Amino acid sequence: MELIKKYFPNLLDYQIHQLSSLKNLYEYWNTYVNIISRKTFYNFYQQHVLFCLGIAKVFPFFPGSFVMDLGTGGGFPGIPLSIIFPNTQFILVDSIKKKIKIVEKIIYDLHLKNAHAICIRAEKLEYRFDFVVSRFVTKISKTQKWIKNKFRYKSNYIIQNGSLYLKGGDLSKELEKFPHAVEYPLINYFREPFFISKKVIWISNI
Repeated sequence: MELIKKYFPNLLDYQIHQLSSLKNLYEYWNTYVNIISRKTFYNFYQQHVLFCLGIAKVFPFFPGSFVMDLGTGGGFPGIPLSIIFPNTQFILVDSIKKKIKIVEKIIYDLHLKNAHAICIRAEKLEYRFDFVVSRFVTKISKTQKWIKNKFRYKSNYIIQNGSLYLKGGDLSKELEKFPHAVEYPLINYFREPFFISKKVIWISNI
């Protein structure tokens, strides 16, 4: 948790409390449903929470934004982001019901009023969003097809509404079909070696 406070020094007390509660909550619920790999749990705050908050470093959501977390799994990146941005609405979407049930319980335990979990395939969701965020779901080309026509037309941001992906490694081949995609290396924001190959990818919805 000290790692989070290091990079986000302006957190309010209730946000610190919510973020501090995450590890115990996930440790408890992980005994029922394997929503986080046990191999990475020992480094929970770096590999899961701080990694997801890389989006917050790259792009702070404005109040009133509407964001979909596509393939949320255990609630990442949606839950950490909803703590950081309490005035942004997050819809956490996954097609696996048992995972969504756990995510709902974690949202309830954290008293998050701006996060809502839905068990549905993204392409069937009828809402429109300012942004879609996603971590390690599948190839970007597939994801972009799922979320086609899911964006609000009007953008209130300096950059156009679109997708924000948390990825790692060499993405040159994966991004061949998206020549206007922008890569934000997270090592520019977080100094730990884990982030050397990690990045946020932004793709406009146009």
